[in-house]
Amino acid sequence: VQLQASGGGLVQAGGSLRLSCAASGLSFTNYLMAWFRQAPEKEREFVAAVTSSGGRTFYADSVKGRFTISRDNAKNTVYLQMNSLKAEDTGVYYCAATAAWGYEYNYWGQGTQVTVSS
Repeated sequence: VQLQASGGGLVQAGGSLRLSCAASGLSFTNYLMAWFRQAPEKEREFVAAVTSSGGRTFYADSVKGRFTISRDNAKNTVYLQMNSLKAEDTGVYYCAATAAWGYEYNYWGQGTQVTVSS
């Protein structure tokens, strides 16, 4: 199984980025997909998740109204559209897969760095 995250970079506060995570080696439509992030010297935290069908989404309070998670099951890819970025959004962003909401995440990607300058 591979989860290949991309799209990170350096952006000014208030700007936007779109992250992508391409999955291979698993039955993508059977998995809830999520994004997590880890800032320097902080624990990894949940950002957003989308159910296998794309019908439900979940967000951390800190990103509600600014980030949008979506998926394209035909392309085995999950996205994270990040708008109105803040310095505190800086970190390494990881995509992950699990069987359902509330279950342990089985698979993790390698991460993509997002840096927001203030």
